[in-house]
Amino acid sequence: MIRRNIPNAFTCGNLLCGCIGVVEAFHNNLLLSCVLIGVALIFDFFDGFLARILKVSSAIGKDLDSLADMVTFGVLPSIIVYQLLMQSIPDLFGIWKAYAAMIIAIFSAIRLAKFNNDPRQSDSFIGVPTPANAMLIASLPLIVHTQGEFWKDIIINTNNLLILTVVMSYLLVMEMPLIALKFKNFGWRGNEARYILILATVTLLISLKILAIPVILILYILLSVAENIRKRKS
Repeated sequence: MIRRNIPNAFTCGNLLCGCIGVVEAFHNNLLLSCVLIGVALIFDFFDGFLARILKVSSAIGKDLDSLADMVTFGVLPSIIVYQLLMQSIPDLFGIWKAYAAMIIAIFSAIRLAKFNNDPRQSDSFIGVPTPANAMLIASLPLIVHTQGEFWKDIIINTNNLLILTVVMSYLLVMEMPLIALKFKNFGWRGNEARYILILATVTLLISLKILAIPVILILYILLSVAENIRKRKS
C-alpha cells in the first residue's frame, strides 16, 4: 500500500508547491513563486520516474498528476504573468489587460486534457509541455531581478507580455510533435536530437545562466521542427 502511493506523494509535493506559489504570487513574492516552480519540476520528474521504477502506475496517479500540473504549471504561471502585467500597466484604466494572463491557465487545461487522451504522445509531445511553459514564465522575474534595467524594460512591458501570453498559449496546443526525452535505447542513432538538446541545454545554462531558459525553449522547438522534417524524408 505504501509502495503504491510513493509516486502520488511526490505528485502531492508538486501540488503543494503550486498552492504555496499561488499565494506568494498574490503577495507579489514572485521570486519565491518561481523557485517553487523549480522545486515542483523536481517532484514532477520523480513521480513519473518512481511510478515506472516501482511499476505502480495507475489511472488515479495519472489524473492526480494532471490536476497538480494544472495548479503548478497552469494557474501559477498565469498569476505570475498577471502580476508582471500589473507592474507594466501605467494607469487604472488599463488594468483589465492583466486578466489576459488567465488565457495561459485555460490553454494549459486544454493541453493537459489532450495529453491524457492522445495516444500519439507516448513517444513525443504534441505542443509545448506545460512544465516547459511554466519554466519559461518562471525565468522572467528571475531575469528582471538579476540582469539589470535593459532586460527589465523588455520584460515589464505590456505589449511584450501580451504577445508572450498569446504565443505561448498557442504553442501549448499546436498540432506539432515535439521531442520528448523518452529513450527506448541510449544509442546515438535515433536519439540525435535528444542528445543535441541535452548538450546544448547544459552548455547554455553554464554560459548564459538564467537567460538560457528562453533560448533553450526556442532551440527545443527548432530542433523538433528539424526532427519532424528528418522523419518525413526518411
